[in-house]
Amino acid sequence: MLRAGYHPGLFLRNNLLAVYCRCGDMRGARLLFDGMPRRDAVSWNTLIAGYSSIPGGTSARLALATFRDARGSGIQADRFTYAAVLATCGATGDGRSGRAAHALAVASGLARDSFLTNSIIDMYAKCGMIDEVRLVFDRAEERDEASWNLLLSAYVRMGWPEVAVHVLVWMHRSGVKLDSFALGGILKACSELEGSEDLRRMLHGCVVKVGLDLDMFVGSAMVDMYAKNGGLEEAIKVFDCIPNQNVVVYGAMIAGFARLGNDPCPEVRIEAVRLFSNLLRMRIKPSKFTFKSVLEVCNLTDAVHLGRQIHAHVIFNGFQDDEFIANALINLYSKARSVNDSLRCFHMTHKQDVVTWTSMITAFAHDENFEKAMDFFLEFLSIGKEPDQFALSSVMNACAALSLPATCKQLHCYTLKSGLDQFTICGNSQIAMYRNIGDVKASEKTFEQIKCLDTYSWSTMVLSYAVHGHENEALKLLQKMKDCGVIIDNIAFLAVLIACSQQGLVDEGLRHYDSMVSDFGCSPCTKHKACIIDLFGRAGKMAEAEDFIMGSGSENDPILWRALLRACRIHGDKERGIKTGEKLMELEPFAATSYVVLYNLYMDAGKVSLAMRTRGLMRERGVSKETGISWVELGGSIYHFADGDSSCPQNNAVDARLEELLVRVKQSTERGTTDNWELGFRSRKVGESWLGRHGEVLAVALGLSTLPSAAPVTVMKNQRISWESHETLKLLSGQENRAIIVRDPTHFHRFDQGSCSCRDYW
Repeated sequence: MLRAGYHPGLFLRNNLLAVYCRCGDMRGARLLFDGMPRRDAVSWNTLIAGYSSIPGGTSARLALATFRDARGSGIQADRFTYAAVLATCGATGDGRSGRAAHALAVASGLARDSFLTNSIIDMYAKCGMIDEVRLVFDRAEERDEASWNLLLSAYVRMGWPEVAVHVLVWMHRSGVKLDSFALGGILKACSELEGSEDLRRMLHGCVVKVGLDLDMFVGSAMVDMYAKNGGLEEAIKVFDCIPNQNVVVYGAMIAGFARLGNDPCPEVRIEAVRLFSNLLRMRIKPSKFTFKSVLEVCNLTDAVHLGRQIHAHVIFNGFQDDEFIANALINLYSKARSVNDSLRCFHMTHKQDVVTWTSMITAFAHDENFEKAMDFFLEFLSIGKEPDQFALSSVMNACAALSLPATCKQLHCYTLKSGLDQFTICGNSQIAMYRNIGDVKASEKTFEQIKCLDTYSWSTMVLSYAVHGHENEALKLLQKMKDCGVIIDNIAFLAVLIACSQQGLVDEGLRHYDSMVSDFGCSPCTKHKACIIDLFGRAGKMAEAEDFIMGSGSENDPILWRALLRACRIHGDKERGIKTGEKLMELEPFAATSYVVLYNLYMDAGKVSLAMRTRGLMRERGVSKETGISWVELGGSIYHFADGDSSCPQNNAVDARLEELLVRVKQSTERGTTDNWELGFRSRKVGESWLGRHGEVLAVALGLSTLPSAAPVTVMKNQRISWESHETLKLLSGQENRAIIVRDPTHFHRFDQGSCSCRDYW
């Protein structure tokens, strides 16, 4: 038109303006509007509506500014003008401007019209001003079905389903026809109500009576209502009755299977995958919601292979960058210990929110790549994002696994500063975090400060007491759990079995184990059974321990046989130990520990040829012993010590300090009444002795020489510490009057005043 030199009239210009607005080109619309020689109410209404249709605060401000300009130009605003302005205020939650627009509409006399009344109700509802919604509705001179539906949806939006049900009854008694919008909204509200089975059935009957049971929108709402409240059979019946099911109905049904919790068997839940397959067979394109739900089902059933196939469909449909689908995929691959696939899904997501980052941190922690989890958390903070309670809980668990005292305290401070310490999940992780660095008092203080204790809070505190040798406190807290009516879970029973084992309470431990199964319905896992083996082993009852393994249903679990092997070595039961070691070699043909222990047992029994054969088998199968690594955190840095490696830059200074400490220990034992213990260094140079080959002793020596005199030394090791190191650290703790905490894969050893919390069970 411009090139042809055609000058359209006002009607054609208004239509052209509407085209620009509907296409979202507000810059072009504004240029056209500013160039119009004459404008009427339609012109202004079109531009205001165009701005209000664009999400964002800037467009809303432009819409309101255009409305002010319209009033200033002398144009008489009509009901469509006010409707567009009210829609803008509702979309942005600007209740103050909405009140002003409402006042102008009343002053102009247009507010009596039901069309504008509905716009006002909708605006107040979106702004969360429910009292104003009810006031406008009650004073309205004209009401139609939309007015009632808007009132109903306002209460649903506020999360007041009980009031919404009363409005529905009021509608019915007032003779208002119940349509799919009203019934769909109330069904959605009732899906959030617990313990309202009669109400759900009543609404279902109402839907059937008005003839909307075959409506797609109402049907999907009914499926969702039943599925969310455990009525899976009813949901399936409703689903089967809906003709020409679309993606919304399928999505509601699949989501119902995903919401079933942990109780149903995988065979029932995997039915969701069959539904998804039917959806594809009918050539219905799945939505993001459908993909998210079916991936959650694969997550809950550990169906990783199916999840990979669904991931291919996600990519095929172009949803791989959706953050909700990415979170489900990260969790799926994390469970399969395929953290590289999780990382690829993370990087493919353009909008990485706090949930996506938390899922990735948890994936690294689940894969035992704790340092990477910590690095990821620091990167998360560096880009200016704020973690939620779940992210902090995950990183606390990673930090606890690494046993880094200074970093743990920094995380605690961050939790306090951010205000996330009020959440129970953070408190629970904090208890476990301090337990892993050996600070039971800090765990106890955290437990006392948690405002809303759950079962896990109690259980993890009982476990904290048990693993650090406070058996009496653990048993007392368990009794307090029972007195307070707290459900006793697997973690609490594990803690009490550890406590009974360390105190040698065989009968009481067995009583708790039997009670766990018979009275509380808990299924004992491998850790519980290993505690019973340890219980028998400490009491020297090797035969009973072996019988327990054979009758436990886990006779091929290497963890149980390792516990028995340890007991056999301690009590000198060589014959049973050799038999147990041979069994372990069958169960774990590539585990170096089994070969080493069996070799030592053969040598102790004088069976040199069998010992040599064991060493030969180890060499033939390419099995090598894992290097022992110990580490300690000092001054924000982590120092590593490898067993038998003297190449560490700080080794010379540590060796000198260790030699000094051991000389003082030797002098004190020679002066004391205790028998002189042979320290084992044949030369004056510690690095040439057996002590120089134990990284945990060197790490402790560095800690003793670096930390303040009152601070405990916390060291982590990836293998069991040796008997020689154990006895050395006992003496060092007594000589230096310092607490020394060494955590290995099987024990927390707290050395204090010359004794150890493990009761010297070696």
